[in-house]
Amino acid sequence: MKVLFMFFIPSVCFLPLFANEEGNLKTATFAGGCFWCMEPPFDKTEGVIATRVGYTGGHVDNPTYEQVSAGGTGHAESIQVIYDPSKVTYEELLDIFWHNIDPTVKDKQFCDSGNQYRSAIFYENEEQKRLAEASKEKLMNQFPVIYTEVVPLDKFWLAEEYHQNYYRKNPLRYKFYRYSCGRDRRLRELWESTSF
Repeated sequence: MKVLFMFFIPSVCFLPLFANEEGNLKTATFAGGCFWCMEPPFDKTEGVIATRVGYTGGHVDNPTYEQVSAGGTGHAESIQVIYDPSKVTYEELLDIFWHNIDPTVKDKQFCDSGNQYRSAIFYENEEQKRLAEASKEKLMNQFPVIYTEVVPLDKFWLAEEYHQNYYRKNPLRYKFYRYSCGRDRRLRELWESTSF
């Protein structure tokens, strides 16, 4: 569990509409453990317009970080990626997602344990579902068991403001947490030897 020295602010359900000149920006929603760590790889991707972190997949309305991190709400720490499909495809976003998680563990990611840190792909339509399931099936040729869920997106609850772009606002704390959690070490072990 991450230790923070900040005040908690109630979260709200936040789903504003984004649009480019053609009005066709799309969203993709993933859970990969600590949501701080999921923003950087997407933010640096051409065609990604913005990312936001929050809570998805639970049964409590307007959850707070305290509630989710304690477990019991059913939510997973999640990231929503707003992207321009003319510049980056959903399949490419799936590839980024897989290479930034450990799909071989259940209800855990790196040093964070609990259902709130499970890995998941939350699809918004049948096309996303088809592509997500196909990518998972392909990955099963590399690993004997994949615990990452492919489930429908219900509500995405925006996390408190201090969590948004945490890696930019608090780079030293973020780097210390990421290093201490062993995330990059485990990612190298998983992905440097796989052809996926």
